[in-house]
Amino acid sequence: MDEVPESHSGWTFLTNHARVLAAIAENQSARVRDIAARCRLTERAVQKIIADLEQAGYLSHTRQGRGNTYEIDPARVLRHPTEAGQGLTVAALLALLVRDEDHRVMPQGEHPHSHASD
Repeated sequence: MDEVPESHSGWTFLTNHARVLAAIAENQSARVRDIAARCRLTERAVQKIIADLEQAGYLSHTRQGRGNTYEIDPARVLRHPTEAGQGLTVAALLALLVRDEDHRVMPQGEHPHSHASD
């Protein structure tokens, strides 16, 4: 039942852990199945990644009915010595990865909801 998504060869810029964390940041009540589909991973892989993130303190969850609601620790410093040495946090990473148009930096004088046709 844990269907393997289309494979990818070669390197990528993001780890699967970063992808899963970004998916959770976009929807804190997402099901493992939905995270797996979005990240092109198996459900089993996503469960392992969530366990890793929880064990390291980047993520916690509370049971809500039949599902979970996740909470990310935005102040947690990234693990790699390069980023950790600079004090880069999960919040800084997620600011680059999560699609939140209202909070993106816009060109000077432009508002996220302004359109040329207005």
